[in-house]
Order: sequence, then structure tokens, then C-alpha cells
Amino acid sequence: MIRSIAFIHTVALLVERFRPRFQAELPQQRCFHLLDESVLHDLLRDGPSPAITRRIVTLATLAADAGADLIVFTCSSTSPAIDVARRLVPVPIVKIDDAMYAEAARSDGRVGLLYTTRSTLEPSRSLLAEHAAASGARVEAECVLVEGAFDALSAGKRETHDALVTESALALAARADRLVLAQASLAHLAGPLAEATGKTALASPEWMVRDVVARVAAAA
Repeated sequence: MIRSIAFIHTVALLVERFRPRFQAELPQQRCFHLLDESVLHDLLRDGPSPAITRRIVTLATLAADAGADLIVFTCSSTSPAIDVARRLVPVPIVKIDDAMYAEAARSDGRVGLLYTTRSTLEPSRSLLAEHAAASGARVEAECVLVEGAFDALSAGKRETHDALVTESALALAARADRLVLAQASLAHLAGPLAEATGKTALASPEWMVRDVVARVAAAA
């Protein structure tokens, strides 16, 4: 049975995005949140490193020591380090992107992947390829970095961020069968982009919520 779930974040706004959602979805479970913004800051500045991996493993260990029966990481950029944590920490660990990429790779086609931080590219591309290999689908990915969008969001200029992402998505949609918004910070644009482009636009938070709720139900 899953009684306690730890959510580990590297972006502060995700704490308050997920806290009320899981209070509503899983009122009987104890959900708690750990935040370390320095992990993403250092990843953006220096790239992946053994030190980043140790910190991710440490965060997962802290969550396990706090009694978590399930651990959820909400940062796409830390995916390779999470793979190490999965081998070392004796608690199931969910990546925020797992369920989304399983859906994106469920059928053949060209996937347009949008991201706003360089640290997201390789983990996202690798995870999509991993799920495509598992499903047997022939999936081709085109990855587009939306320059300036993350800096705009960090500076509180959300409208600028959204406009930059939308512009890139409209261009990419002409060459893709479906779109993937590769960071949780893009999720609020999934509906508007699907409407504007006429293409499916996948965002990780909703798929992760479904995955976690299903895991809790299956373990009951």
C-alpha cells in the first residue's frame, strides 16, 4: 500500500501547483514536498556532473528516510541522475515525464519536442527513445529550444515566455504529428497550443498525476 508520497522539485512554483492537486486526488495519502532550486541552477550553469547525481540520490534518500512509499521527481533535466537513484534507493521512483513519453511513443510518427532549458534536451530525447524502443513504434523526434523563454519566465515575464513558446510551437507543428512540452513549466500551454495547431500537445503534469493515482489504486 502507498500511504506516503514524496515529491522532489527543482522549481518552486511546482510545489504549489501539485500540492492542492494531490490533496484533492489522494486525500488519504500523506504527500510531502522537497525543494532544491540549486540543482537546476547548477545544471544550467555547469551541466550534468557526479555532484548533481549525488545530490539527486541524497534527495531520494531523504524522502525514503522520511517514510515515502513512492518518490516523484518533477524535474526533467535530472532524468539521468534519477536512473542512478532508482538503483540505490529502495523505494519506487517516478519521473514526471515517464507516462507522457509512453503516450508520445505509443504509435508511429514525428514528435515535435519543445523545451526552454538546454539541460532538458538529452534527458528528454533519451526518454522518448527509451519508450519508443519499449513500444516498438517508429518515432522520429525534432527538438526545438525556445531561446529566451526560460529567462523570461525566471524574470516574472510569463506573457513573454508564453508568446515565445507559442511562436515556436506553431512553426514546429507544421512538421510534426504531435507535440511534446518537455518541461512542467510549459504545461499550462498544452490546451491553447492544441487548439491553435490542431495537433495533440502532451504535457507531463497531467500524465504524471494519472500515473501516480493509478499506482496508488493498484497498490491498495
